[in-house]
Order: sequence, then C-alpha cells, then structure tokens
Amino acid sequence: MRNRLFGRRLIADQLAHGALPDRSQPRQPVDESPDDLPLLRGESLTTPATRVALVTGAGRGIGREVVLALAREGCHVVLAARTLGPLEATAAAARRFGVDALPIVLDVTDAAAVTTAVGEARAKLGAIAVLVNNAGIAESAPFARTDPDLWERHLRVNATGPYLLTRAVLPAMLERRWGRVINVASLAGLHGASYVTAYTASKHALVGLTRALAAEVAGTGVTVNAICPGFAATDLTWESARKIAARTGRSFEEAVEAMARLNPGRRLVEPTEVAAVAAKLLHDDATNGDTIVLDGTQ
Repeated sequence: MRNRLFGRRLIADQLAHGALPDRSQPRQPVDESPDDLPLLRGESLTTPATRVALVTGAGRGIGREVVLALAREGCHVVLAARTLGPLEATAAAARRFGVDALPIVLDVTDAAAVTTAVGEARAKLGAIAVLVNNAGIAESAPFARTDPDLWERHLRVNATGPYLLTRAVLPAMLERRWGRVINVASLAGLHGASYVTAYTASKHALVGLTRALAAEVAGTGVTVNAICPGFAATDLTWESARKIAARTGRSFEEAVEAMARLNPGRRLVEPTEVAAVAAKLLHDDATNGDTIVLDGTQ
C-alpha cells in the first residue's frame, strides 16, 4: 500500500505542477542550437546537473520518457538501444534541456559490448551515477509452447542484461558513495500471469536482483529500486494487441481495451508516469529496495 501511495502522490504532483514537487525551477526546453546551450558540469556535486545517467531501451516508450525526465532534472544522458535512429531522435530532444546526450547502439546481453559502452560513456561524459535498466522483451505463449530459446531469450534480456550493466557501473557508484540503480520490472514480477511464463519468470528475477542488491549496498549512498508498471501505452503493448487481434478476430482497439482492463485501474499506464517515479528516485531522500507499483489506480 505504501508503494501505491508513493506512486499516486508522485503522479498527482507531476500532473499538477508539470515537474517534481521539490524543484521550484524545472528545466524547460529551449530553442537555441545545442552548440549554444550552456553545459552544467561545473555545478555542485550535490546537484543532478553533474550526474550522468544511462538508460537502456531509450529510443521509445518508457525509455524515451525517462531520458527526457532525467534531462529535465539536469542529468547528462547516455541512451542505449539496438536501433540508432530512435536513439538519435530522443537524444536531440534531450539536448533541448541544455544537457549532453550520447546515443550508443547496444545489445544488453553482450557482456563485452556492455563493458565497451560503459567505458565510452565514462570517457565522453563521466562515470555513470544513474542506471535505468529499461530494455526488455515480452512474448506470450502457452507453457507447452515455451521452448528453451524463448525462455533463455527472456532471461538474457530482462534479467542478465540488467545484471551486466549494474555490475559494470556499480564500482564507480560505490567509490563516489552515491548512485541510483532503477530497474523497470513489471506487475508480472510480483504476481503470476498466464501465457507469459518466460516473461513472468524473468521479471521475478529482476525484482529479486533489485531486493538482494539493495540489501547489499544499504548505507553506502547507493539505492536500488524497481518500478513495476502494469500494461503500459508502449510498443510492446501495441504489438501484443496486434497478435491478440490476429488470433481472436477482435479489432486492435478491442484488444487494447481488454489489456487495459487487466490493470487494477482499468487503464493503461502512461510512460510519463514511470518517468516521474524514476526522476523522483534521484533525490537524496530516495527509498532503497522498494518495488513501486504503477497499476493505473493513481
């Protein structure tokens, strides 16, 4: 209940003020060329403006909105995903807030590529202080048709990817005694769900990683939390709705509505709601080890 109230309060504040509640002067987009915008590295280490955030799955949906929310807070951002085009578009939007934005094509399941990407980010922008593990996949199948490849694919992307990235950035966070690891999990990581055994298991693994690591780093200045949205208004949901429509003869709109009704709030979660929670978790009074539920009831 506390987590739901936490999320509800955040979203209410975001909608009412257009920014997080304890920032009196939120950043606004500017029209100047990115080359003319002031950089922020000279500001106090106690402000988000000197922090570098890495967001995976950053080209679309929740990842894109998280990037923009963190840029609005003043963080320089490293954007990672498998396709460059959407990353470049999101990076351009982030730069309008006066921050640096570095797009990197990355397969989060490739350990060597993760090490290289984190090294490139450190060389160009500085050590990663905020990690948002958002990249994920979701495929449905009855358990009898959940073959080993589908099972392993979900575990690699949804659980091993966050493990690899966290392992790569955590030493610098501990050295600085400040860091934020934010894992975008799912309601499926807290409850069972039929026809998505592999997805559910992988998100349970991510929640378990969150809780175990949070206990390990408690008191170090590093926090580890998971945001657990229900069905959200993202490409993953649209793709699932198209598959449902093809299998059942329903229209796409009917399939989307059916998925929305599965959320307790009977509506889809908006990506901006997830982004608002992620931005709040940057603050020095952020919780540690929580699974923050966003289920449409806020």
